Amino acid sequence: MICSRISTSLAPSFAFSLFILRKIYYLWSTSFKFFLISLSYHQRIRDIVPRSYDSVLPARAEPFYKYTADGASSLPGTAVAQQLMQSIKNRCSPEDILSVLKELPNPLEDDEGPGTRYNPLKIDVFVQTIFFLGSKSFSHSFAAIAKFNQVFKLLADSEEAQLCVLRSIYELWRNHQQMICVLIDKMLKIQLLDCSAVANWIFSKEMSHDFTKMYIWEILHLTIQKMSKYVSRLTRELKEAREKLARSGGNTSSGDDSDDSMGGRRDDKPTEEMVERMEERLETAQGDQKNLFLIIFQRFIMILSEHLVRCDTDNKEFDNYWYRWTIGRLQQVFLAHHEQVQMYSGTLETLLFTQDLDPHILDIFHQFYALSA
Repeated sequence: MICSRISTSLAPSFAFSLFILRKIYYLWSTSFKFFLISLSYHQRIRDIVPRSYDSVLPARAEPFYKYTADGASSLPGTAVAQQLMQSIKNRCSPEDILSVLKELPNPLEDDEGPGTRYNPLKIDVFVQTIFFLGSKSFSHSFAAIAKFNQVFKLLADSEEAQLCVLRSIYELWRNHQQMICVLIDKMLKIQLLDCSAVANWIFSKEMSHDFTKMYIWEILHLTIQKMSKYVSRLTRELKEAREKLARSGGNTSSGDDSDDSMGGRRDDKPTEEMVERMEERLETAQGDQKNLFLIIFQRFIMILSEHLVRCDTDNKEFDNYWYRWTIGRLQQVFLAHHEQVQMYSGTLETLLFTQDLDPHILDIFHQFYALSA
């Protein structure tokens, strides 16, 4: 009698548990099947569509590591790249990597003299090898960045060097646009790349063939957003520090024990000196933000002006697909980041959007100015 009561009371819970287990198994098996399909997605499409569609299918999203490709033996740096790859597989330290890279000559020294600050060959060998070895997943690439963070900082300590880093990333991952976006986003976040370097790379001539592709503009906008968030954070922190200093009556002494690593004291009461340093950081960040917008709008003006002059010289219609796309992207930058652009509209009007500019370009600025008035 007691046993029957126990079995009756357990029956609903057992049935429910069995139901849950079946659901878990179904979801797991479905997810695993989807995972397998995703891994071979490109090949499945090739198998499904007729052979006549081969010419329009995208390339496989895999890295192109030139130091193991056909003809790599004739490339400068191939031997060092292979040595570097073996050293990394053997879990070498950042110091070991720098020692291996020392063997590479600087191709710029013949043109610019021995005082050249960066070595494009070193950067290319290091960046391509590191990200090729980390090409298995985003996590592997992030781990490589974290482990060799100091090497990146030493090699890419100027904007020209950072442009070399970006070119190497593009050359390796040119068939995987998402990987390019993710890596640049990560390197911006940990300040291995400057926003100005990314903007100059986007508008460079070697990227002109990708200029109308969506991922380029995703990178541009995330770059602007990174800078805007940084300025907003510094502004908010400065405001909070000023309010705390005002509440404390401004009597805090800079001679007290403090911890400046996070921009605040141990007792969370800022000093006047700390507030002044925060003001200087914010002023520097706002200067960088203004410089970023100047670079972006100047590059827009340059490429649009060149297009208009070329079409006028060749007696061609300027209002083509490329022109409409570029003008639309210029308008998008104005509208999507209008709060930040508005802060520097006076500088933009004085330096870039002057009266001698082509009316087709100048009208875009006037439209934005009228909307924000």
